[in-house]
Order: sequence, then structure tokens, then C-alpha cells
Amino acid sequence: MHTTYAAVPTKTLVHDSQMNHATIKDLDNDTRVFAVDKTIEAKKVTFQNRYGFDVAGHLYLPKDFDDKKQYKAVVVTGPFGAVKEQSSGLYAQEMAKNGFVAVAFDPSTTGESSGKRRNMGSPEIFTEDYSAAVDFVSNLKFVNPQQIGAIGICGLSGMAITAATNDTRIKAVATSAMYDMSDSIRNHYQGD
Repeated sequence: MHTTYAAVPTKTLVHDSQMNHATIKDLDNDTRVFAVDKTIEAKKVTFQNRYGFDVAGHLYLPKDFDDKKQYKAVVVTGPFGAVKEQSSGLYAQEMAKNGFVAVAFDPSTTGESSGKRRNMGSPEIFTEDYSAAVDFVSNLKFVNPQQIGAIGICGLSGMAITAATNDTRIKAVATSAMYDMSDSIRNHYQGD
């Protein structure tokens, strides 16, 4: 039997965000395709990356969330071409079940994230999306900015590792079913 969470007022979360050009809203149209745990609350968020793309995500809050505490955070995306309502959302939900504030996001040009050209492969932009997600979570008063990690799934794993080497705010990185998308793109999908 699942118990439902006591909804955190979106107004509280918005107040706790210190980032310009970001939004936090209620997740009204829930299109997630995995088994949703009703004890974990999710909010719809957007934030900008340095390329000017609006990145769309879901913010997952730990069970019994208290905006007066500071939590560890993790940002997650992938596989290549997938969206936050799929595996990255499931990973984020599982991290929230383990006490993390988690953000699953659509890479630029994918899903609800902006970009005129859709579903293109751009390792440098996808790497920046990770740093933009870190910008977003590190500017939430209830996140400890010294305890932020990144998870990359499949084709976005390499970008998570690259982001972690470039962005010292990312203190830990994990990959799942890692696939070297950068090499695949470089070899026009003809590589081994």
C-alpha cells in the first residue's frame, strides 16, 4: 500500500530558489512511463544553460522533505534521445527515495527542452546541460552545494563524465550502461 505525500507548496520551493531564469511548477500533466512512487513528490522545472537553451526537468523531493534542511543532490539524464519521463526519471525517483534531491532533465533539443533543431547529438551542449542542472540545484537553499553528483545513462554517460571533469561542483559521478556517444557521433555511427 502506498501512502501519498503531503504536497510541498510550489510557492515554498520557488522562494527557496535563488536562480534567475528558472521555474518551478506543479507537475500537473504527469506522463511518466515508469511505476511512480506516490511517497516521492515531483515538480516541473526549467532552467537555462549557457547556450541559451531552456532545459526542462522534473525535481524529485525526498520522502518527508523539509525545506529547512540541506540535502545531497544529483542530476541525471540519458539515454541518448530519451526524456525525463523515462529511465532518468526512474533513477531520480530512486535517488529521492534514498534521501537525495534529484533532477531528471531532457537534454537540449530533446523532449520539452528548447531548440529548433530537434533530437540532434551535441556532446558539448549536452555536457553544458549537466552544468546547468548543477547551477539549478546548487541555487536551491535546501541543497548542500558541496554534495552534488551526476548520473549519466547509456549515451549521455560520457557527457556526465566530461561535465564532472570540467565542473568541480560535481563531487561524484556514476554511469549506467555506458555507451560512448561522442565516439559514435564522431564516426558517423559507424564505430564498433
